[in-house]
Amino acid sequence: MLTITRELRDAIVAHARADHPDEACGVVAGPAGSGRPERFVPMLNAARSPTFYEFDSGDLLKLYREMDDRDEEPVIVYHSHTATEAYPSRTDVSYASEPFAHYVLVSTADGNGPDDPYQFRSFRIVDGAITEEDVQVVEAYRP
Repeated sequence: MLTITRELRDAIVAHARADHPDEACGVVAGPAGSGRPERFVPMLNAARSPTFYEFDSGDLLKLYREMDDRDEEPVIVYHSHTATEAYPSRTDVSYASEPFAHYVLVSTADGNGPDDPYQFRSFRIVDGAITEEDVQVVEAYRP
């Protein structure tokens, strides 16, 4: 299960909406070994595409150096789908290189419904296998 604060969930959704019609992407880092997402790091989609995302290699290297310096790891790797449901594509699966990360997808596609203007789903992707997991949104993490 992914437990995430409302503030972080809302920041991911806001980034997805702001970058629409292009896919948005980013990372939420957290203390190494904690599994707790804490630091929101929106990234630039270097592909600038409505159907594909790509982290800028220089930005990604900088982020991993920062996380090493701060004893953090990528707890969430997120991106948006602008015209399809929030479910990993074959390309998404091929890019999933963090076996302990939660892969969050946000769909900003039309047709999600008036009561659900977006989809926010989380998956584990390990060795090509996709497993959807529940998402618990909390106001704050317990100490």
